This record gives sequence, C-alpha cells and structure tokens, in this order.
Amino acid sequence: MNHHIPNKTLFTFCIVAFIFLGCNKEAKKGTAELIIRNGKIAIMDDKNTFADAIAVKDGKVIAFGTDSEITSFQGENTQVVDAKKRTIIPGLNDSHLHLTRGGRFYNAELRWDGVKTLKRALQMLKEQAERTPEGQWVRVIGGWSPFQFEENRFPTPEEINEATGNVPTYVLYLYSRGWLNQAALDKLGIDENTEAPDGSRFEKGADGKLTGVLLAEPNPGILYSRIGALPPMTDAEILNSTKQFYRELNRLGLTSGIDAGGGGHKFPKDYEGTKTLANDGGMPLRLSYYLFPQNKGNEYKEFQDWMANNEIFHDGALHLEHGYELEGGGEFLTWSAGDFENFLAPQPLLEDREGWRQEFKDVVTLLVNKKWPFRVHATYGETISKMLDVFEEVNQETNNGFSNIRWAFDHAETVQTSELRRIKNLNGGIAVQARMAYAGEYFVERYGEEKAKYAPPIREIFEIGIPIGAGTDGTRVASYNPWPALHWLISGKTVGAFQHMSDANLLSREEALRIYTNGSAWFSKEEEVKGTLEVGMYADLAILSEDYFTISEDKIPELVSVLTITNGKIVYANEEFSDLNPKLPDIIPDWSPVKYYGGYQKK
Repeated sequence: MNHHIPNKTLFTFCIVAFIFLGCNKEAKKGTAELIIRNGKIAIMDDKNTFADAIAVKDGKVIAFGTDSEITSFQGENTQVVDAKKRTIIPGLNDSHLHLTRGGRFYNAELRWDGVKTLKRALQMLKEQAERTPEGQWVRVIGGWSPFQFEENRFPTPEEINEATGNVPTYVLYLYSRGWLNQAALDKLGIDENTEAPDGSRFEKGADGKLTGVLLAEPNPGILYSRIGALPPMTDAEILNSTKQFYRELNRLGLTSGIDAGGGGHKFPKDYEGTKTLANDGGMPLRLSYYLFPQNKGNEYKEFQDWMANNEIFHDGALHLEHGYELEGGGEFLTWSAGDFENFLAPQPLLEDREGWRQEFKDVVTLLVNKKWPFRVHATYGETISKMLDVFEEVNQETNNGFSNIRWAFDHAETVQTSELRRIKNLNGGIAVQARMAYAGEYFVERYGEEKAKYAPPIREIFEIGIPIGAGTDGTRVASYNPWPALHWLISGKTVGAFQHMSDANLLSREEALRIYTNGSAWFSKEEEVKGTLEVGMYADLAILSEDYFTISEDKIPELVSVLTITNGKIVYANEEFSDLNPKLPDIIPDWSPVKYYGGYQKK
C-alpha cells in the first residue's frame, strides 16, 4: 500500500464550497459505493464534528453530512446501511500490537483475557486439558492480570496441576512469571538440577523441590524459551489462526495495527500466515510492521541483510489497498539495550551491561544513514536518558540525520520532563500502551504511589506536542482488546479497578480516541490518510455496540463493534447487521480453545 496523500487542492475546494459536506459537485450524483445513514458519526476532525451520514467510494470518504444531504450520493448500485442511531467512530489503530505473532498462535491459546473469576479460569483450564490431544499442550500465554479476578490472586501450582492432570500446561503472566504443571516439567526434562538462564530462576519449595513457577528477575529469557519449546501448528492451521485473530480484532473495532515484531518471532519465516492473506487480498485490516532482530550480538548484521533484501513502506511487489507494509526496525534494536518491564523484579540498569552502548550506537547509525524509521522498547526514564545520549551523538555525527527519519520510543512509563524535551528536539514520538492496566498494582508496590501517578506522563507528552499513539502491547504483556486500554487512558484505572493515575494525567474521551486513531497513524507515516473520517481519508470505521461518548465510564471496557469497515468494505458484522458478516472458515484444529470459548471473555 502506498501512502496516497489526499489532493490538497481538491480538499481545500471541498472545505470552502461545502463546509459541512466536504465534497465537490462532480461527486454529487449517485457516485457512492456505500452510504451509512441514520448514525452518530464522529468525524474526529479538529472541530469534533458529528454527522448523520457518510458516503464512501474507492475505499475513501467522499462526503459526510445530514441524511438528506448524503442521499444525493446514492446511485442504483449503492449499498446503504442504516446505522439505527448507533455511534460510529474511525477504525481503531493499535500503535503497538504483536499482530503477526498473535495470529500465528491464536488458535492454540486459551485466553484468560477478561475472565472475571479465577474459579472460571481454572474451569476453562480443566475443560481444555480434557480435549487437548496427545502431543499438544494447554497454553495460557498472557493477556490477563490476577487483579481482574474476584479472588484477586494468582492460581497456585497445586490448582493448575489439579485442573490439568497429565496434560502438559504452560501459564504465562506478562513477562514476569510462568507456571509449568508437573507434566510439563517432566516433558521438558526440568528438575531441581536444571540451570535457569541468567537473570531468572526456577522456584523451589521448602522441601527443595520445584514448584513449577518460573521467575524472570528481570530477564524473561526463561519464559521466552518455554514458549519456544511448545509444539507448533501446521501452516494451514496458522493461516486459519491468523484469519480468526484478525476477525477478533475487527470485532473490537480495530482496522489498523502496527506490528512490533517480538522475541521468538523471526522474519520472514514467521510472517507467512499474514503474508499469504496479503497476497490473496484477504487482509481485513491494515498492518504495518517493524523488524525485530532475534540473534543477540548479531543485530547489526541482521539489519544489514534486511536492508539489502527489503524495501521500506511496502512488502516486495505488494502494494495492497488494505495494507501490509514494512516500516523499519525495532522494537529492540539490540538485545543488550533491552530494559524489561517486569515490575515484580528490580529495575534493570544499562550501565550494568558491558558493551551495550557501542552495539546500540552502531545499529542506530546504520538505521539513520539508511533512512530507516525505528522504534525502541524503553520502560524506564533512566534507560531513555542513556539512549538519548546515543541518539544526540549520532544525530551530530550524521549531520542532523534524525531530521530525515521517523522514530519513537515505546512504553516510556517513567520518562521525565527533561527526556521529553530531548525527544521533542529530535522529532521523536512516543507510543504508550496499557501495560500499567495489567501491572499497575505491582508498579505501585515497587515504586510507590507518587511515581505511578504519571506512569507514563500522558498529559505532559500531549502538552509538549510530541506525537503520541495509543495501544495495548498485546497479546502477552496485555490483552489485545483496545477498550480496556481506552478506559485506562480515560480513568487511570487498572483492570482490577485500582486508580493509579493522577486525575491531572487523564485524557478526555475525545483525546483518548484521537490518539488511538489518527495519533497512532503517525507511527506508520499515515496520519494524512487515516484516523479520521474527513473527506479523502480511508473509509475505515466501526459502528459501536453503545455510545462511547455518553455511556458510563465503567462500561467502556465492554464496548465492541457491531459492524466494522476497512477500506470501504465490511469485514465484520453482528447483531442487527449479522447477515452482512463475511464468511470465515471453520476454526482448526478441532481442539482449538477459540472454537469453544472465543477470544476475549465476558464472564
């Protein structure tokens, strides 16, 4: 997909001649392919305009206005959808979501996302163990918090063993800790004499025997390696899984996502499910991706090879209108510069790692010289400050090379004002994710209530004028569901209803929605083509189950889309629109937890 900038002359004429309609006279007679009428449509322009109806052609918005005004765009072959007074928003865009990796594993995973009680979670574990065939595992790989449960606690190893019996099982909480049942320990040959990777350990009980608990302290290598040991699905199952996952994202109102790669996820091998969809014209959302080096100590060579064989801003010969596009490098640039977001363990410090600075500087210099956009995983302000030292040095040595690329920090929970101003001076952005919604209680326990009030300092980022996008960091560090993330931005509350943020750090509903749509588009250089429903912008939108702007705050996490449109085409429909829902293949394999529970849970 190329970035098509709307014709500015036409756009200016539209504004002047038809201030509310936003269209030219040549487009007024029966030219729309799709009209949505009788709605409450949030255009999300600078004036916070609402309209009753919208007209779409060639995947773009050609007009918005009152129902009677938009009727003139209806032709003999125009599809007309009655929104029945429902609220319509631009499609959500997750600025940091592991889409390709999430799709690759979705059908194999039991999701505890949204489960209300630990009792229910353990019952799901038991049921799934009973249907999981020989040679496969039960796996719960992130997306949940113990504070979402009524019981307000983790499962015990004994409870997991009782639920799963002799079926190997792995349960992961963020990248902080995991649980292997006894069958899994036996399967992997792990016992009291097994050495854990540096910065992690196998927990032992008072009797000296393993409990099955894996602890990242703070290095999650022990957790990554267990995920990597799980049996894979077939290529056909991965393709099916990817389709199911993207439909789940559409169900939640997502029409775009920026893929941050991830550990244990290799390019191009592990991208085949998504690439096959893109080649076949079957992408139901727009996906931009960054390349995440996998080989510690060999990151520079990996980036060199990628640069020699891949072109940024499109994927080979693919220029798909739905979008499957290479953006640049990150979120790790070098493993030696990683600072892990494990709030159950002490903060890692870069100065404790020999050689990190030169490795990091070499890769950053390569990216800047090649004009490759990049993004960097950075949780702590201390890490960000040291990385900025490197960036400023590289910027000087490359004759202001940072002015020629788009770059950003991801996460930035404890970034400080001084670092924000340095980021602003280097034209950087910050993508914030709702990780604190799933670990805020542990952050407060370790760092205190005062520090948590501005973790991250979202309002200050806004006011300084740094480009900001919103997201989840799903599917492991948080749930992929955007609505708990939006609720967190607005309320400052975790999924356990604990408010860690200061009221002064909260966003309005309009501000939160803006950074989850047009704000996130900045991170893929698409802010001029998507993220609002103005004339000339991509027709990506969601009709919501309830009115986001007026429902009670505590209902926001329960929102879903009842009809989602990407590129002017319906990609998901439910409730009164269910007859418009595109057909999806049956879920495979037959034992897939998704077949029995779906994705995000409501009970």
